[in-house]
Amino acid sequence: MSDYIMYHKPTCSTSRKTLDLLKEHGVEPELRLYVKDPPTQKELSELLTKLGVQPIELVRTKEKLYKENYADKKRTKREWLKIFAEHPILIERPILIKGDKAVIGRPPEKVLELL
Repeated sequence: MSDYIMYHKPTCSTSRKTLDLLKEHGVEPELRLYVKDPPTQKELSELLTKLGVQPIELVRTKEKLYKENYADKKRTKREWLKIFAEHPILIERPILIKGDKAVIGRPPEKVLELL
């Protein structure tokens, strides 16, 4: 079992680059294919705490779903947690988690902060 968990989407080039970078540094994270295996609202709340960000900072604002349904509306944290759980495609990626810390891998080198 790895000390690291990575929220990963195999079809995302940034996610793949981040995984390659981690492997170059000897890290084989446990992969969470979060679009196929969406996190619960509780997991998402814990993730926000580990990242130290507000829900809006976790949103993929370039996604069509976001632009069409959420871009012009204010949402509470609870509402965002529900939206993320129902539409995990809206969660920014990749995310690397280690213990009580996490980082969004944009750019991919950002994950090196957790190594």
